[in-house]
Amino acid sequence: MVNVSLPSALITGFLLAAVPGQKAITMLRKLNAKQNISEDAPTSHMVKQGTPTMGGLLILVSLTLTTILYIASTEMGEHRHAADDLALVPVLLTTLAFGAIGFADDYLSAKRGKNLGLRAREKLAAQLVAGGIFIAWLVITAKPGLTTYVELIPGALADTAVFRMIGINGPVAINLGWLYYPLGLLYIVGMSNATNITDGLDGLSSGITIMMSLAAAALVYAMRPDLGTYCLALAGAIAGFLWWNAHPAKVFMGDTCSLALGAGLAAVSMAGKQEVGVIVASAICWAELFSVMIQVTMFKIRKKQKGLEYAQQTRVFKRAPLHHHFEECGWKETQVVVRFWIVAAIAAAISLLWMRG
Repeated sequence: MVNVSLPSALITGFLLAAVPGQKAITMLRKLNAKQNISEDAPTSHMVKQGTPTMGGLLILVSLTLTTILYIASTEMGEHRHAADDLALVPVLLTTLAFGAIGFADDYLSAKRGKNLGLRAREKLAAQLVAGGIFIAWLVITAKPGLTTYVELIPGALADTAVFRMIGINGPVAINLGWLYYPLGLLYIVGMSNATNITDGLDGLSSGITIMMSLAAAALVYAMRPDLGTYCLALAGAIAGFLWWNAHPAKVFMGDTCSLALGAGLAAVSMAGKQEVGVIVASAICWAELFSVMIQVTMFKIRKKQKGLEYAQQTRVFKRAPLHHHFEECGWKETQVVVRFWIVAAIAAAISLLWMRG
């Protein structure tokens, strides 16, 4: 039986997404799965109207098949691991559950012919249910002294002159107790929406989440090789999709996968106990999410205080999310994408240096 090792997981994920790409794009076009550009997007994006969307299915199918191959080659027969090593199953199911939510949103948007899918509260409720099921699994399989602990400073890093000077001589971890679970649910939903909001320019989200996935793979592999392999399969699948999503994009990811990516990586980080590292690696996505939250909050406050016209004239950002702000500042789309990739690469490197010392 084929053993899906680390390199082959990456390569298999890539090929399963890249090779059928053109046929998938043709099929999506025939099914009228076309992108409806939001009125809030810059006017330059109107040329993208009608581009096939829901291409994230390539990523999810590739990831699922590669994961099944891995489980078949390492979790069954003579290579079978202990039952509690099968964290891949709930992680994959969580990823696919959020993918299903995004698929429903994309389907409704395409059917209605405008950027109007699930209502915000409907989408949030579905995300809370899907994330809640994963959290329930964590509760059921909780391990004392591990599950509810979050490592803030790893031992390898703490054992350096800088930290010894301030009295830190070992790893620093905090036990959140029962609070870990509701915070974990917020983390999964928040991460899902952060990667979703980041998906707004050709190749932007794809490139950033590849780096996040590779960083997550390196972080969790020592403790959980299965989860590390999963992250590499995900990185490969996203890279295969990026082959077709690079500027000028022939297909868009859609909520079908942009919601799933963040949820899947959050689930991996919780199962692999590398929450802080993955949060650092995903700094760009959090910046995108917070830019929207800040924009909306300050607009409402200023509107209430001094009226609509004042609120419109004193926006914090020229346009949110953050990538649109830089477009309004005069950056070309490709400039925004590449520069955001650079920052994402730096964030991923910092997460590895910090968490692995």
